[in-house]
Amino acid sequence: MEDILIECSPGISGDMLLGAFYDLGVPKKVIEQPLVDLGLKDLYQLEFEESKSCSIRGIKAKVVNIDCSPNKRTWRSIKELILNGQLEDKLKKIIYEVFDSLANAEGKVHGIKSEDVHFHEIGAIDSLVDIIGVCAAFYYLNPKKVYCNEPMLGKGFVNTEHGKLSVPTPAVIELIKQKNIKVFSNRDSFNGELSTPTGIALLSNLVDYLETPSKYSINSYGVGVGNRKFSFPNLVRVYKIASFGNSSINEQMNPKCEEITVQEAWIDDQTPEDISNFVEKLRIEGAYDVSYQSINMKKNRIGFSIQVILPTEKKEFFRRLWFDYSNTIGVRERTQSRWILLRRRGECSTTFGNIKVKQTLKPDGSINMKPENDEVLRLKLKHKISNYEIRKIIKESSKNFKAFENWK
Repeated sequence: MEDILIECSPGISGDMLLGAFYDLGVPKKVIEQPLVDLGLKDLYQLEFEESKSCSIRGIKAKVVNIDCSPNKRTWRSIKELILNGQLEDKLKKIIYEVFDSLANAEGKVHGIKSEDVHFHEIGAIDSLVDIIGVCAAFYYLNPKKVYCNEPMLGKGFVNTEHGKLSVPTPAVIELIKQKNIKVFSNRDSFNGELSTPTGIALLSNLVDYLETPSKYSINSYGVGVGNRKFSFPNLVRVYKIASFGNSSINEQMNPKCEEITVQEAWIDDQTPEDISNFVEKLRIEGAYDVSYQSINMKKNRIGFSIQVILPTEKKEFFRRLWFDYSNTIGVRERTQSRWILLRRRGECSTTFGNIKVKQTLKPDGSINMKPENDEVLRLKLKHKISNYEIRKIIKESSKNFKAFENWK
């Protein structure tokens, strides 16, 4: 999986995003399949055509409305269509959330329930195609992270179903407020609507970071061309990137403080074998760590002191484990804080091949990396050399780290 970077140049709309994803290589069949699955294939015609804006090429997405139904659809009817549709659960969730945020914004600015927002207020068939098509493209690409620069909104007026409205439109303002979106402001902003409600709704639900990564390389890109003509290129670019840094990491507290729960008990009426099995059970069920040692207890019996550190949200589950899998009749429990460095798992290429490793981010920004102990043991048995030599060779030859997860 790669990361995605959306470049609003300078604004964003659903049709421009759709054109950019098609230009990036997302097949038209992928874009249209969920529309077919939802029974909308006879309501529109979707075309992608080469176009230019201020001499810069790209793809323009054109949706022709052939819906002859006189009935206006409400968000309630669209919601039923989506929820009852034969779509993958993850894709259904993405589509639903985008429409829901848009309907809530429209309902708020018009003073009505979101379920009663008319279809023309959240877009005609073209917005259905734009939103569902863009969500399908995201689902197809399955990016690890999605970045986007801060969009501009424009100024002046725009003609809508409700007459002439000032830019940014009320729905855009409400979406920005609800989702706490940062926008780029320029008092010399150009006349016209640079970012549409559909574009902002997609951005607010699909983007992880409203910023660009500190370092990245571009693997491929697509360009979507807008319909409005300005004195500058009206484009949206979508890049497939490999990011090498995320400035959001530096904004996180490192080390960070988190709440944990500690549970412990002393047991003097179970065999060492039973205690060993119980400790292993605690680890399998997600304990952060477990320690135990033999102790002298009442009547000079040898017992075991067991202490487990676990996620606070799982403390009730672990209480049950104590009483179901050990002989204890009581468990001590306390909640406390711990400070931890950000870390992540991954692999890197070495002389021994690809090795699973763990990285730790220090407060000064430096990164420590160490191989997983299971890997060291495997290589020791295979090559008949010491742990020290294994770690030394890995450290000297490691390169091309690939993360399996984000910093956490």
